[in-house]
Amino acid sequence: MTIRVGVLGAGGRMGQAVCQAVSGASDMALVAAVDPGFDGIDIGEVGGVEAGAFTVSGTNDVLVAADVGVVIDFTHIESARENIAFAAANGIHTVVGTSGFTEADHETIAQQLEGANCLLAPNFAIGAVLMMRFAALASPYFETAEIIELHHDAKIDSPSGTAVSTAEMMAAASSSWADDPTKAETIPGARGASGPAGIPIHSVRMRGMVAHQEVLFGTTGQSLTMRHDSYDRSSFMPGVLLGVRKVGDYPGLTVGLDKYLDL
Repeated sequence: MTIRVGVLGAGGRMGQAVCQAVSGASDMALVAAVDPGFDGIDIGEVGGVEAGAFTVSGTNDVLVAADVGVVIDFTHIESARENIAFAAANGIHTVVGTSGFTEADHETIAQQLEGANCLLAPNFAIGAVLMMRFAALASPYFETAEIIELHHDAKIDSPSGTAVSTAEMMAAASSSWADDPTKAETIPGARGASGPAGIPIHSVRMRGMVAHQEVLFGTTGQSLTMRHDSYDRSSFMPGVLLGVRKVGDYPGLTVGLDKYLDL
């Protein structure tokens, strides 16, 4: 059965990559795209796919008209909240890569989902999802840890959702973290942000980057470093397509792609 897919934020860099990935999947059909900045422009010009299928819309109404079964959202947090509510009200499943959702958002979204499901994933790169799990596995064996996340200079939020989720998983895996020995910061903020369980998180925003993360662990006489690098947005596409294929099988709200990987 072919999955009818719509893409929100189709004109953005992630949106374009998603359009191309969906168009190349044998079990999916790209039938709608929304991006107010490209309203009325052919999807071939916006998404880099075959031209002539349809034009990009400025509003979400096209998702209903095109009988979309799953919509993929890579927009901004304010838009994503509205998009999820719209999709849920119209029985459309959502796969969301937009970051910045809070626990309060999760509760609100869960209440909206009747007859539709939603996947919120801070990272769709399979390697990044595995790194997060490996970090949780290592946590009980180390007393100190820090996270460094590095992203392109167009990312407007920090720290990344991946970094926060990693710290949450590490904090849940161990409660024996050593206190930060720092008594004074010569430059305020030099020790980074204090994440869950006090685990420091450092954010880098730099041209030339895409999405990268290091988790550093230390204990007596040894250290362990885990790193994942996404060099191109194509690294996220297998996870996005996996989400599209499985979101209909997981009722309600699912947070994290790892749930779909049975990790």
